[in-house]
Amino acid sequence: MIAFNLLPIAAAAALSAPALPQASPRPPEASAGQVAAPVNGPATPFYADLADLALDSPLVTDAVVRSATRIKGPEAAAVPPGQARLYVEADVVALVRGSGGLAPRIGYVVDVPLDARGRVPKLKKQRVLLFARPVAGDGTQVQLAAPDAQLPWSPQTDAAARRVIAEILAPGAAPRVTGVGNAFHVPGALPGEGETQVFLQTQDGRPVSLSVLRRPGEQPRFAVALSEIVDDAAAAPRRDTLLWYRLACGLPRNLPEASTGTLSPEDRTAAERDYAFVLSALGQCERSRAAR
Repeated sequence: MIAFNLLPIAAAAALSAPALPQASPRPPEASAGQVAAPVNGPATPFYADLADLALDSPLVTDAVVRSATRIKGPEAAAVPPGQARLYVEADVVALVRGSGGLAPRIGYVVDVPLDARGRVPKLKKQRVLLFARPVAGDGTQVQLAAPDAQLPWSPQTDAAARRVIAEILAPGAAPRVTGVGNAFHVPGALPGEGETQVFLQTQDGRPVSLSVLRRPGEQPRFAVALSEIVDDAAAAPRRDTLLWYRLACGLPRNLPEASTGTLSPEDRTAAERDYAFVLSALGQCERSRAAR
């Protein structure tokens, strides 16, 4: 994901209040009448949208916008057409992800689309979910992890984001897939019988492999192993989980030629067929945002 690098902008005033400790797992609901309805608020982002953002954001904050000031001049020179750059101050409701606490009021820069009349949307009192990075040496400022890292808050989006973050932080979380290694196919004794195994390359070197087992008269069985041994307990990942995301959103669309270089033409064809079956079983990696 590409970082959203912006010129630093000082907050209007320094805050003397103590840092906010890390919040409990579930933030309190905002009182009715205190928070405005979100502008262009989608129902719930796709799992891949939230995973993209959460993996690149050491800070995830539930906050309510206190003020938004439009930035003009040289500091807004790179703003895309049809958008405006704002300096936002927001009151923190809960620190969803992060360590060391956070100031109760934070500032950040965000680009927002103009409305149909070319006006800046009203953000004041809106509740938002921010995916961000801390600004070194200033606990009152954060930097959004991406141009679209300010999401309208909703109970559904909050719950989905917390689930993604919990999976990312869990011991033994599924590693990032960086490539495809060797593929092997072993035909069975009966026509239509055989097994394909594809080894994956991961960012941290942990073993991950895909296997497809075919038996006459049965549906093919696809499984993922997170160890060097594939056993009967291995299964296909459930959709909208971190392991599913790593595969559905990280695997190349075709089995690389280098992965099947040692196979016979027949075994290569079978391995390519089974790899295509894996991609079909995983389903499409749906996003509403551009992958970064």
